[in-house]
Amino acid sequence: MSEKINNGGPAFPIPLNEGQSYQGHAPCDGMTLRDYFAAKALSGLLAEPLNDGDLSSAIHCTSNFDMDGAQPGDRIATAAYAIADAMLRARGAA
Repeated sequence: MSEKINNGGPAFPIPLNEGQSYQGHAPCDGMTLRDYFAAKALSGLLAEPLNDGDLSSAIHCTSNFDMDGAQPGDRIATAAYAIADAMLRARGAA
């Protein structure tokens, strides 16, 4: 059984006021905080210039990443979520 990932809950929830209903619409929680943090981390990872022979921080953030059959962006996306998970852990410790 896989471990449940802490997604941080909704990043931009739209709360209802007391007595308010959605009038036939489903609640709108938006993206998770984990997805929001990953998107922010992804911006930084993609903005990092690569020099000849140097590895990007995305390579260093995902040292245990299995490259067999991975698509070109898989390592960077995995690094973005690794950073997001670290941000959620740090936020919990605050």
